[in-house]
Amino acid sequence: MSLDGTGTGEGFLAVDSGGSGLRVVVGTPGRGTTAPRESRVPVRTGARGIDPGHLMEQLTPMVRALLPEAGLTGLDTAVVGAAGLATLGDALRAELPSALEREFGVRTVALVADAVTAYTGALGPRPGAVVAAGTGLIAIGTDLESWRRADGWGHLLGDCGGGAWIGRAGLEAALRAHDGRSGGSAALLALAEESFGPVRELPGRVYPRTDRPAVLASFAPQVAACAGSDPVAGRILREAARHMADSTAAVCPAQGEAYVSLTGGLFRMGAALVVPLEAELKRRLPHARQVAAAGGPLEGSVQIASDLACGSLTLPSDESMLYVVTPKRG
Repeated sequence: MSLDGTGTGEGFLAVDSGGSGLRVVVGTPGRGTTAPRESRVPVRTGARGIDPGHLMEQLTPMVRALLPEAGLTGLDTAVVGAAGLATLGDALRAELPSALEREFGVRTVALVADAVTAYTGALGPRPGAVVAAGTGLIAIGTDLESWRRADGWGHLLGDCGGGAWIGRAGLEAALRAHDGRSGGSAALLALAEESFGPVRELPGRVYPRTDRPAVLASFAPQVAACAGSDPVAGRILREAARHMADSTAAVCPAQGEAYVSLTGGLFRMGAALVVPLEAELKRRLPHARQVAAAGGPLEGSVQIASDLACGSLTLPSDESMLYVVTPKRG
C-alpha cells in the first residue's frame, strides 16, 4: 500500500523482526504506508535475550530514510513484532520504548510476539485461531479477552507438523528403507540421496549444523512432492495435519463466532498438506469458519499500529504477547 498525498503530522512505525531480518514501514492511519525497507541481518540474541541495541542499529537508518518518503516529521506510535519475544523479550521490554522515544519521539510502543502479528495479519481483530507454519509451527488463538498459544517449542521438543518435523519424518523413512526396516520408503530414500548424498553420511551432514531445523525443513517439499504416489509420504503429511489440527483446537474459542486461518511458507507445498489439514479442522472445529489469510506478520504490525494510533485496538494486552507501554517524558 502506498501513501496518498503528503503531510507533516506524526505517524506510526511498524516492524516485523524475524529469522531473516527486519522489514519496516512508516505510515499514517487512513493513508497507508511506505514501501517496506528491509535488513537481511537477523537481530542478535544473547544472554539478555533479543538485543535492543542491535535492533536499533538496524532500525534507525531505515526509519530516518522512510520519514521523508512518508511526508512525516515525527512518529507517535511504534509496533515491533519480534520472533522470540515471549521467552527472549526482557531486554526489549526494558529498553526499546525509551530508545524509540529518544530517537523518534515515539510515545506509544507495542512489543508484539510474531505469532500475534501473524494472527492479526491473517484475521485482524476477530476471534479465532491461526496456524503459522514454516520451519517450525505455532498455533495462536484469542476470544478477544486473552491469548492462547500451542506448540512453538522448537524442533527438538515440538513444532509438530512443521517443516522440520515433516523433513525429519521423511528422512527417517528414508533411513528405514536403507536399513530394511518396516515403515521405510524407497521413494524418499532416492530423494534423500539426491538431496544429501549417501544416507550413511547423513548424520554427519545434519548433526553438526547450527541450522539443523532449516536443513531438516529443506526436505519437506520432497515429502510433499511424492505424497500422491508414495503411501509413506502421504501418511507423514496426514499425521502433520493431525498435529496442526490438535494445536489449533487447543487455542480456538470453543463457542461462539470463530475464524481459522493458515499462514506461513509451509502451506506453499499445496494440496498434499492443505487438503488433509482442512478436513481435520472441519472435523475438529465444526463451528469455526475457515478463511484465507488476509496478510502476513508485517501487515499485522501495520494493523496494530494503526489501531493503536487511532485508539481503537481491541486485541487483548499481554506482557509476553502484546505489551503496550507509553514511555514517560522528562
